[in-house]
Amino acid sequence: MAKTAFITGVAGQDGGHLAKLLHEKGYVVYGMLRGQLEASHPRYSQLKQEMPYVKIVMADLLDLSALARAMQEIKPDEVYNLAAISHVGYSFRDPVLTADITGKGVLNMLEAIRLAGLEKTTRFYQASTSEMFGGLDYNRPEEGYTEEARFHPRSPYGVAKLYGHWITKNYRESYGMFATSGILFNHEGERRGPEFVTRKISKAVARIKLGKQDVLELGNLDSKRDWGYAGDYVEGMWRMLQQDEPGDFVLATGETHTIREFVELAFKETGIEITWQGKDVDELGIDKATGKTLVKINPEFFRPAEVDILLGDPTKAETVLGWKREVDFPGLVKLMVEYDLGFEAGRG
Repeated sequence: MAKTAFITGVAGQDGGHLAKLLHEKGYVVYGMLRGQLEASHPRYSQLKQEMPYVKIVMADLLDLSALARAMQEIKPDEVYNLAAISHVGYSFRDPVLTADITGKGVLNMLEAIRLAGLEKTTRFYQASTSEMFGGLDYNRPEEGYTEEARFHPRSPYGVAKLYGHWITKNYRESYGMFATSGILFNHEGERRGPEFVTRKISKAVARIKLGKQDVLELGNLDSKRDWGYAGDYVEGMWRMLQQDEPGDFVLATGETHTIREFVELAFKETGIEITWQGKDVDELGIDKATGKTLVKINPEFFRPAEVDILLGDPTKAETVLGWKREVDFPGLVKLMVEYDLGFEAGRG
């Protein structure tokens, strides 16, 4: 019989990629949408159009009773908890909601599985994050954080995710649940929301190329991130739940690039070469051919506590899971810019 999977956050970037992957593997896929959307609601209709193979469940990570009912009715073989307040900058603006959904929501999902009597049969995946490390030099991050590295989150988002990570471990150890955490470093793509810096860049570069936008405004250009393609990372999530024993796994590329590099490569995909003038908040990104300013620094985009570098060591995932990323950094930037050029051109 076909396996059944339940995905929270199915409308997000990872949820969309994962639902497609599981459908192609023959799963019956259920996806959770937050709230009380009617079938006539535009978001509901859009999701059904994009992913007709997903059976939509209306529930909320803050509603334990609704989650428990869903578990009792569906009895999923695998649960992938991807839902969260996942934007680091937003978590500073609304830390309480971030704690409730991104932190306590994990507990509610685990408890729903247990209350439904599925703790011995349902396998659980928790979407942990590299933001739990905080980028501080506790474990020589220039060599990459491993699963055993020390945590020191530097945002409400990272703190909430750390609670979710540890409560997953606790349920694994307390109730014998197959509960696994994937510590994923930054993974991007064409499904990424425009509020995230990579998609903000690719979208703005496309609009600038098409004459629909004048300037791209950014914060810290020198933050270093370990960027991979989200489509590659959901394969790793699935592989984690196919193991004989549960555990924690870092998914990463093992290399870092700055936001500045991302900007330069993105513009290069449209035939524009960026040169830099000035320093600090007065730095400008200039079109070398025309002298026009295309990139400016906006101090509003700096965070109260900045993470300067995040670098992962995926050795365990590559060795145990047989996982490896397929899309490299230039390929990721190219994929995103090409998508947004087509998207923006099609909008007229």
